Amino acid sequence: MSTITHAIAAPSPGAPLAPTTIERRDLRPDDVLIDIAYAGICHSDIHQAKEDWGEAIFPMVPGHEIAGVVAAVGSAVTKYQVGDRVGVGCMVDSCGECEYCRAGREQFCVKGNVQTYNAVGFDGETTYGGYSRQVVVKDAFVCRIPDGIGLDVAAPLLCAGITTYSPLRQWGAGPGKKVAVIGLGGLGHMAVKLAAAMGAEVTVLSQSLKKQEDGLRLGATDYFATSDESTFAALAGRFDLILNTVSAKLPIDAYLGLLRVGGAMVNVGAPGEPLSYNAFSLLGGNKVLAGSMIGGIAETQEMLDFCAEHGIGAEIELISADRVNEAYERVEGSDVRYRFVIDAATIGA
Repeated sequence: MSTITHAIAAPSPGAPLAPTTIERRDLRPDDVLIDIAYAGICHSDIHQAKEDWGEAIFPMVPGHEIAGVVAAVGSAVTKYQVGDRVGVGCMVDSCGECEYCRAGREQFCVKGNVQTYNAVGFDGETTYGGYSRQVVVKDAFVCRIPDGIGLDVAAPLLCAGITTYSPLRQWGAGPGKKVAVIGLGGLGHMAVKLAAAMGAEVTVLSQSLKKQEDGLRLGATDYFATSDESTFAALAGRFDLILNTVSAKLPIDAYLGLLRVGGAMVNVGAPGEPLSYNAFSLLGGNKVLAGSMIGGIAETQEMLDFCAEHGIGAEIELISADRVNEAYERVEGSDVRYRFVIDAATIGA
């Protein structure tokens, strides 16, 4: 039988989120039913609930940073059993047949991966996310959360963690490499922790020095304010990799000037307006300007295992369900250090 579960939904674009109930599908042979323990609040949840990124599906239950415990499994599931600690990230299905799916890069599925919420699955049904008490997910899109990470601090790893881990791995962050992280927010704080654990020398580039103490505590060796006119001259040609985690429009040429020859600047933030740069900022130093989104399921599991091995979790503020609208306002005001996480036990309570 299908399951009716408590949830928090945005009834229409920009409307306050409110308690509701939703129906989760019957377990298929390859499905896993998860009792959600915690759900992280990502800035992209707010963008989609406000319909900032184009027409969306309402009512919307956001949430793609999900951590919980397996409550039941379908008849064909062998990888998980009741009681296992698991997580779900930004996608819940893909075609499984295209070259990217076969290569473990489901995020680039030719037919389009099915997002955890605000999407329509291959079965024609709308997806609802993690701001709820339970979720049903295809087993291939469930990750195991190692015992070394608390479920509350693990939830944001399913988006913020993999979004920063993937480009750090791809672009070779490690011993002997100098990595700069632009912004110390939900994504940036994870980038600092991960890059430092990989052995890189990490510098934070932020608008001000108000979070300097945090940045150094999280693993950075240097911290500079970009509002200081002398910063860009002092750091010229210093970095092998710059990871841009902010969604603001930046002077790209100035940041490209901070790269060593052959260095890369990788964007994971999503500004609402186009970025521009001078081609000579790349040509003069054989530099790379790139983008990156989430990783595939295998890489997400690799990230979780890495975090457990190195004792890494997100820095969170745990909230009850009745504070979600307040949390949205605070995220938009950059007033969180560094990720809000909803205690799912309070949803519908």
